[in-house]
Amino acid sequence: MKRLNAGVLLLGLTLAVPLASCSDGSRPTEESSPAASPTAGSGVGTVVRFSTGSASLDVTIGEDNAATRDFLSMLPLTLTMEEFAGREKIADLPRTLHHEGSPGSDPEDGDLIYFVPWGNLGFYYDASGIGFSDQTVHVGRYKATREELARFEGQEVRVEVSR
Repeated sequence: MKRLNAGVLLLGLTLAVPLASCSDGSRPTEESSPAASPTAGSGVGTVVRFSTGSASLDVTIGEDNAATRDFLSMLPLTLTMEEFAGREKIADLPRTLHHEGSPGSDPEDGDLIYFVPWGNLGFYYDASGIGFSDQTVHVGRYKATREELARFEGQEVRVEVSR
């Protein structure tokens, strides 16, 4: 019985805290909520530009999950891309992304993914034969050929929200 009462108390506090944050007693609006910032909230439809020298590549965020929200919160940043297995270009992030609750995916060519075990981004250009994995979180979509992606290999790549 004590465990049930503690759970009810915790639920009540969880619901009360957001309401207490508004001085007039109203609920937070999207405009006043931290989720309204460009790096919080869903981020779906946000365009992220990867650029180096004269080359650039735009990725449109297509998922609302913990991993994509955390990725957007890290921007801007600089990464180095490299070839991996004749299937994708990968880039190590400065830290692992919070990904709890983010669904796995069945990657396709043109997908930007987050690979949980290695904590990196992957730009798939040949996903043939790769199936669904809980460890592969879909981040967004891009349009580029293998040759266009090759221009980013070994380069410092600036990653930022496109304005």
